[in-house]
Amino acid sequence: MMDQCRIIDLPKHHDPRGNLSVIEGGIHVPFDIKRVYYLYDVPGGSSRAGHGHIELQQLFIAMSGSFDVVVDDGYQRKKIHLNRSYYGLYVPGMMWREVENFSSGGVCLVLASTLYDPKDYYHDYDEFVAATHQHIIK
Repeated sequence: MMDQCRIIDLPKHHDPRGNLSVIEGGIHVPFDIKRVYYLYDVPGGSSRAGHGHIELQQLFIAMSGSFDVVVDDGYQRKKIHLNRSYYGLYVPGMMWREVENFSSGGVCLVLASTLYDPKDYYHDYDEFVAATHQHIIK
């Protein structure tokens, strides 16, 4: 699963008046976009997320500043630093994710493949790891 997490280079259109990037669901990301949310004003030293999803796919983008995304497939962990608004980190389902180390003014935009569904979450890390090792979905 870890191999499926990857940086997606988003289209960047240069213009003297400022750059423009476009993201179209199913074209630039491997899913249709059903929900968009963003994290901002995160106090230094705080982290967000800290949960896993069964089906949800996400694309994390540093719209301003920087932050780290820690992804974990139940077997290995990887930390990815995001600091460019034209790069997105794709995270598939059955991955644990944590967002941390926000810079001052950091804004994390998240594009999601599904609407909010509390049944899609793992909030307990040990339960998540057990599910990945047993190939069960709750």
